[in-house]
Amino acid sequence: MLIQVVHSHPLTDSYNHALFRIIVDQLQERHQVVATDLYRERFSPVMTEAERRSYYQPAYAEQEVAPLVRQLRQADGIIFCFPHWWFSMPAMLKGYFDRVWAPGTAFAHDLNGGRIEPLLTNIKLFGVVTTYGSPWWLTRIVMQDPGRKVLFRALKPMCGPGVRSFYLAHYDMDRSTPASRQAFAERVRRKIAGL
Repeated sequence: MLIQVVHSHPLTDSYNHALFRIIVDQLQERHQVVATDLYRERFSPVMTEAERRSYYQPAYAEQEVAPLVRQLRQADGIIFCFPHWWFSMPAMLKGYFDRVWAPGTAFAHDLNGGRIEPLLTNIKLFGVVTTYGSPWWLTRIVMQDPGRKVLFRALKPMCGPGVRSFYLAHYDMDRSTPASRQAFAERVRRKIAGL
């Protein structure tokens, strides 16, 4: 399998970056891996004027993100590794979805009927490894987990029916301990080793 791992965190000495390295290292033992570190690649999350103007046209202006579009179209699986800030993904990752998961790549519009046809049927695995500063009850019960909803109700369906998925989250990072971080890292390692 060819699996792309998309990472979004500005610090290479962060816990989140350590999780990214675990994912990539574990995958490389059994799969081909495309490691996409948005900050290190200096990805611009800012949608260009040409991209926005072409969003509902027959051909989306993907020239500036063409390498990422190509990787997405070739991948058999994709795993996202990032922190949740203010109950949402970092702006860098949101910009990646805005610019790369665009019409003609992730979906086709039916502007008359308002329907969307998934186009990423090549992707058979959709995974998320993430962290939250808040405890699970605040994230899931009070806030109703908006980040997970975006990923699993809006983006995962672009991969078509039958895609396997997983969601691993370390909650309460603001009060985490070396033991809690190690335990979660081991959970991630076991999950990825089983893919």
